[in-house]
Amino acid sequence: MKELIELVIQKKASDLHISVGMPPVLRIDGKLIPTEYEPLTAEDTKALVFSILTLEQRKILEQKLELDCSYGIEGLGRFRVNAYKDRNGFAAALRTITSKIPTFEQLNLPKICQQVCTKPRGLVLVTGPTGSGKSTTLAAMVGWINENRADHILTIEDPIEYIHTSKRSVVNQRELGADTHSFDNALRAALREDPDVILIGEMRDLETISLALKAAETGHLVFGTLHTSSAAQTIDRVVDVFPPDQQQQIRIQLSNGLVAVFSQTLISKLNPQGQIDGRVMAMEILVNTPAIANLIREGKTAQMYSAIQTGGRLGMVTLENSLAELVKKKLIRPESALAKSSRPEDLEKLISPELAASGFKQ
Repeated sequence: MKELIELVIQKKASDLHISVGMPPVLRIDGKLIPTEYEPLTAEDTKALVFSILTLEQRKILEQKLELDCSYGIEGLGRFRVNAYKDRNGFAAALRTITSKIPTFEQLNLPKICQQVCTKPRGLVLVTGPTGSGKSTTLAAMVGWINENRADHILTIEDPIEYIHTSKRSVVNQRELGADTHSFDNALRAALREDPDVILIGEMRDLETISLALKAAETGHLVFGTLHTSSAAQTIDRVVDVFPPDQQQQIRIQLSNGLVAVFSQTLISKLNPQGQIDGRVMAMEILVNTPAIANLIREGKTAQMYSAIQTGGRLGMVTLENSLAELVKKKLIRPESALAKSSRPEDLEKLISPELAASGFKQ
């Protein structure tokens, strides 16, 4: 396993997949690439997967047939691990976690990301599909607060990814399974642990979302993630989790407590020679203004896109404008941008010269 992990680091892969009947497979720049090893047998995969688990974790995997945990090798790196059983045997997916806390500058994040980190209270949501860099963006935000504010930061994660060492702030990190039995239990307890900043690894259910809103209302800065692809969809997802008779009250809570929504996606990045070299992020940004708060209260999320379009001076940007900017800078291909857009017609108008130059046809 150490040899495989060294290969992951050497090839700058984001993920390693281990499964029966295939050689180990790396994900590099978003694409799956098989290694040159022999296809793995059921015995191989079990030996590889179990070699990175503790005795307790092996028992959980054998009982529940799936397990989330983290794994690290000193001097090499850390990984988020999901081990599971499929019809052929044991398998695993390992996601690379950068050992250093990234900065806003390294991630090329907009200034508004730093501005929301200065807020004393409220809810900040970072959203996007799996593998879109949500944890990395949140790590940069928590890292900035840790270096610049004297606060108590409490994180609840599944599993812990980036390790934060207390600097100006006091940082406590809790891992689901090892340190707490559930997000909602940990979050309920968190309100009695004198935190200033709370990070919730994933807002999965009604109870967790409800507690996050309550924490944001009662004077805490709360960061959370959702698997949604736009700012408007994020608002709808939060509200729709609740029964119909509670939704109006939730809209009011959200309109008062929300700070911002960052919906992000990663696209294959081009180098100056036009070859794929890494990935770059496009981000839709919604900042909660009085006008946005009014749209949330009235359930008019369909009008949010227009409000984001006209909110540029406040740091807002649509996903299509973000994608168009990357195309014009020749950092991504026009067809790659269209594939990530939920409004391809709008994007086509923004990048029509680049589309014509590329000869792209729908």
